[in-house]
Amino acid sequence: MTETRTETFTLSDGRAATLTVAEPERVVRGGLVVLHEARGVTDTVRLLVSSFAAEGWLTVAPHLYHGEGPREEQVRQLSGESVLADTDIAFAVLAERGVTADLMGVVGFDLGGNAAMVVAGQRSIGAAVTVGATGIIQPVSTALPPLVEIAGELRCPWLGIYGDQDDEIDTSEVEKLRDAAAGSGVATNVVRFADAGHRFDEDPAAATEAWHRTLNWFDAHLR
Repeated sequence: MTETRTETFTLSDGRAATLTVAEPERVVRGGLVVLHEARGVTDTVRLLVSSFAAEGWLTVAPHLYHGEGPREEQVRQLSGESVLADTDIAFAVLAERGVTADLMGVVGFDLGGNAAMVVAGQRSIGAAVTVGATGIIQPVSTALPPLVEIAGELRCPWLGIYGDQDDEIDTSEVEKLRDAAAGSGVATNVVRFADAGHRFDEDPAAATEAWHRTLNWFDAHLR
């Protein structure tokens, strides 16, 4: 298993962010920014970072929460501006290691899926994937937009993965997101799993297929 490390990275212009990083053991194919779920950078997120690195991707996960306080308060304070500020540093770290923008991708889960779509609509990168992204119609934070409002602004190929048994997201919302994303002018796809819920890591079969679809999406578009 590829090891992860967490440290503060400071750019030459003084910007700094805490990142959890994993590096491939051999050739670097490109770079991925992993955006964490509402619970923060958990062991599951670290495992994903490590697993992407094992597939050849230099992988970084910015810590999107700043300061102390309950998780609910941290979520409410999250804004598009803060997400972009942290991911810009993550992309800069990848660039410093020779990864070009067309070989950079972003992937997010739950709250991180929401953040990943914000990034994909504002930054010129190679591809994006969201899994169980919340906030489709009703935003998760007053400072984050509903996803249906920004889906038409996607600037890179985007894959959305959802479970029909998700008790937090109605399938009708997912279909509205599919339609909105289709108007973006870039390649988009939404995959729905009939028997999966919100947490794909609780369904081994769905988790395996979602993992391979995610890898295939990056394989196809980051080249």
